[in-house]
Amino acid sequence: MCYLGPTTAAIITTFMWKSKKTLRLFWLMLMFYGGSLFGVIDHLWNGELFLVSENWVKDLSLGVVITAVIIMAWRGILILAKRTPSLNMYLRGAELK
Repeated sequence: MCYLGPTTAAIITTFMWKSKKTLRLFWLMLMFYGGSLFGVIDHLWNGELFLVSENWVKDLSLGVVITAVIIMAWRGILILAKRTPSLNMYLRGAELK
């Protein structure tokens, strides 16, 4: 169930992105979906039926940690992009259509 945190964040970010289509939100949304996919694959890899493990409290806690790490990594990328002009062109306020 560690995929629930990133999946919930991905769905919320998708709705936010639909109302304000910025590249920054687009990249955050993709990172959350990647974290969700990681959680699902991890559960399938470990043979947990219906993607629920024996210790679901630890799994939910892990999902919160994964979501927090994704947000910190995204913020780090934004900070790095402000300092590096070659990266900044990928995160400028250009609109996606």
